[in-house]
Amino acid sequence: MKNRKNIGKRMRKQELLDKIVEFLQSQSKQSFNYKQIAFGIGVDKQSERLDVLNALDELVAADDILEVDLGKYKAKANRGVENIGTFIRRSNGKNAVMVDDEMIMVAERNSMHALNGDKVRVVVSAARRGADPEARVIEITEAKDQQFVGTLKIDKNYAALVSDSKFLAADIIIPRSKLKGGKDGDKAVARIVQWKDDEMNPRGEIIDILGSKGENNAEMHAILAEFGLPYKYPDSVEKAADRIDAGITAEEVSKREDFRGVTTFTIDPRDAKDFDDALSIRQLANGNWEVGVHIADVTHYVRPGSIIDKEAQKRATSVYLVDRTIPMLPERLSNGICSLRPNEEKLTFSAIFELDSKANVLNSRIGRTVIKSDRRFTYEEAQEIIESGKGDYARELEVLNTLAKELRRRRYQQGALEFDRAEVRFEIDDTGKPISVYFKESKDANKLIEEFMLLANLTVAESVGKVGKNKKAKSFVYRVHDNPDPEKIGNLSIIASRFGYKLVTDGNSREVNKSVNRLLRDVKGKGEANMLSILAIRSMAKATYTTDNIGHYGLAMPYYTHFTSPIRRYPDMLVHRLLAKYATGGRSVDKLKLEDECKHDSEMEQLAANAERASIRYKQVEFMKDRLGEIYEGVISGVTEWGFYVELDESMCEGLVPIRDLADDYYDFDDKNYCLIGRKHGARYTLGDRVRVQVARADLERKQLDFALIDDKGNPNKPLEAKKPGKRHEPNKKQRASGRKGKK
Repeated sequence: MKNRKNIGKRMRKQELLDKIVEFLQSQSKQSFNYKQIAFGIGVDKQSERLDVLNALDELVAADDILEVDLGKYKAKANRGVENIGTFIRRSNGKNAVMVDDEMIMVAERNSMHALNGDKVRVVVSAARRGADPEARVIEITEAKDQQFVGTLKIDKNYAALVSDSKFLAADIIIPRSKLKGGKDGDKAVARIVQWKDDEMNPRGEIIDILGSKGENNAEMHAILAEFGLPYKYPDSVEKAADRIDAGITAEEVSKREDFRGVTTFTIDPRDAKDFDDALSIRQLANGNWEVGVHIADVTHYVRPGSIIDKEAQKRATSVYLVDRTIPMLPERLSNGICSLRPNEEKLTFSAIFELDSKANVLNSRIGRTVIKSDRRFTYEEAQEIIESGKGDYARELEVLNTLAKELRRRRYQQGALEFDRAEVRFEIDDTGKPISVYFKESKDANKLIEEFMLLANLTVAESVGKVGKNKKAKSFVYRVHDNPDPEKIGNLSIIASRFGYKLVTDGNSREVNKSVNRLLRDVKGKGEANMLSILAIRSMAKATYTTDNIGHYGLAMPYYTHFTSPIRRYPDMLVHRLLAKYATGGRSVDKLKLEDECKHDSEMEQLAANAERASIRYKQVEFMKDRLGEIYEGVISGVTEWGFYVELDESMCEGLVPIRDLADDYYDFDDKNYCLIGRKHGARYTLGDRVRVQVARADLERKQLDFALIDDKGNPNKPLEAKKPGKRHEPNKKQRASGRKGKK
């Protein structure tokens, strides 16, 4: 009887496992949590639901199903049948295909030479015991249009592009007739035109010659081309912009609210040319303040479907590299017609607010206006007037600053996150070479502008998205920010505790965010501040554009959009057009089509951010190249299976200490605790540890610094004693920069 009872239990367990697999396979495109799975297989008792949870753990451990996210499960790709996926090519030869959320290895011989990002049809083989499953590409269903950046290598019998791409190991053979005048050593952009199954190398043609390797313009253009971003404007678009009439007619003015007689000014970075927002302020008869947030009316000049609009839509955003801006719109528009320059009449789209002395918004309205800015302030000029109380429009700046501080205080009280991480900036000479490092500071003048832009964006989003009961909101573009990953917040808490800080991880979002803000305030000015700020940011989801409003977690706002920067962001142009359409009673636009546009804009924003980071890395390596052999102190800012990264206190430059150079032991990577642990001696290198390093290598092609770890006596592999971090390098007053307005 006892044996029969045990067999029965095993049979019930096996039946449960089979039902779970069967359910997930029947819904193979989706992922589910354990409660959804339990419901799907007919398990409704709480005790039996726990059996489902245990069974899921067992199936994941046996590699029979996938846990695609924390607590989310799905079926593995069907073995022996055809699947459609996205090909992932790597320069180290470890190619793969992503089928739904599962990554499956693809040997080069089975790849059909698919390129990274191609849509492919594959057959997935059943995994042999002790081996991972493999896939074989049988068709490239959709070849991704892509280009490769590299250095030309030309001799008597051979011409090729040696690619910089991490997605391509092979050189691209270039026929001499397709070199486009390129010379040996030139930076160039190429496309692959043919790659036969029996050939090791693809064949291609040169699209553009960027310049000599190492020359600043060539390297910056190479970074843009690497991410598929444009580095020059088509002549046809420039000519179309030149034909736009900048004149403002009396008829057009009569359709708008006139603010030309109201005190108005702009506050921007000192090197800015595209002034897309201005503030007006006047005191009303009742003692309250009317504040106008005036935004360049770009869509008055850029019509939907025009050649300029199509180019802006494709770009989706301006791109900001270390030493230049690549504008979304032609300069005639971005720096001329649309820019809210002082003493010039300009057409604007505005959010107007009536606020009392406590910054309570009593009334607001949104509409098209005409303004004439009285003054252009740099952030530094406005800050000096705020601090001294003397200068042009000192009274107006004082009032705006007081109102902004109250708005900000309430926003943080409601649970908004308070990230104020230092950003590295370079002072660059005429040749583009970095000669010094300074840090961007955000002071009251920056925060004043930011606060009123946030208020305008919130108000615009509410004007469309916040509707009465039983009414459906019209399709709109929202800027959303999802809740953070609980596991990442938990990891942040663990790391913070090593420095003596306590972080609340349970409770509602307001309590968690207040705790994060308290942590960020407590670490300010300390050596670990930057590292913990990075970790806090990494624990958060990425903000994106979408038609499905879920609110903005980081700002603690249930409605939010981007309305305030149409010169440099296409989503803002979309918002302006939707506002104008709905204000005249227009019907809701096609949500699916608008969602596709939101997805494109989010992707382009991410590409632009990647390019900006790549340009910063390049300049960091270039800056440190003249400092080989010098010794610095820093903090371990990242830990991986190939080594750990160290951020230097003095310059915030980050470099790698390769695991291969830690010769005193064999080190294992502990991803849960962000550390490397020596097998023999037990030495640990943990995120946040203070170390001393020597600049060992500066590889501009890979944009990577390598450091050698040393102790006080010059010996390798010894972490410093924990100590109170020293004060971070302070730039002189002239070097301080406010930078462009941040993105939220």
